[in-house]
Amino acid sequence: MITISQLTVQFGGVKAINNLDVRLKASVCGLIGPNGAGKTTLLNTLSGFIRSHSGTIALNGQWLHPLTPAERVRRGIRRSFQTEQVVEDLSVNDNILAILDHLPVSAKEAKAEVARAVAYVGLTAVAHQLGSSLNLYQRRMVELAKALVGQPRLLLLDEPGAGMNEAEALQLRQLILGIPQFCQAQVLLIDHDVALISATCEETLVLDFGRCIALGLTREVLNKPCVRKAYLGEDA
Repeated sequence: MITISQLTVQFGGVKAINNLDVRLKASVCGLIGPNGAGKTTLLNTLSGFIRSHSGTIALNGQWLHPLTPAERVRRGIRRSFQTEQVVEDLSVNDNILAILDHLPVSAKEAKAEVARAVAYVGLTAVAHQLGSSLNLYQRRMVELAKALVGQPRLLLLDEPGAGMNEAEALQLRQLILGIPQFCQAQVLLIDHDVALISATCEETLVLDFGRCIALGLTREVLNKPCVRKAYLGEDA
């Protein structure tokens, strides 16, 4: 569970996150809002890349503020990025294995974890191919597999479905839905694809100008007039 209390993140005079006070309890949570709403800033703050101006964040009751990004990784926080971070001259296996370099995992355990994650995302057949040979979908799956190793507790997924076709997006949905059972981790998902959010997220948080304008069951949230106006561009 993610508990955010009176969180403010400020860049100069701009409050990217403005006194945010929410609790996210569902296994798969959506995070949506218009461009510039503060979504990626919130993920960067959760992962430790950005320090907040004030307020607190806790994961399963443990405060995150004193922890560096590396310490948060050791506590089980993982994330993907809008632009995939695949190393071109490493194999699929080695791209994923690199995530475990800073975690207390034996070589045998690491090999088994990588194989399990690769199988889960459907990349076993290309596990020994270099990153440079992968198509967009496969690169996205490498990013997801990297987030699944090392006993994750929270996956922060930033537009994992960007650039996918309909069939690929459907496969991604099934993978996201299976993550809590696969590794007992909570998922916080940013995506502009309303269909993906609707199909995978039990609850959804909507940000606008760094503030929460809605939080609740996804179907109910997406039907709120304030959300349809801010996020979908419809008249209230």
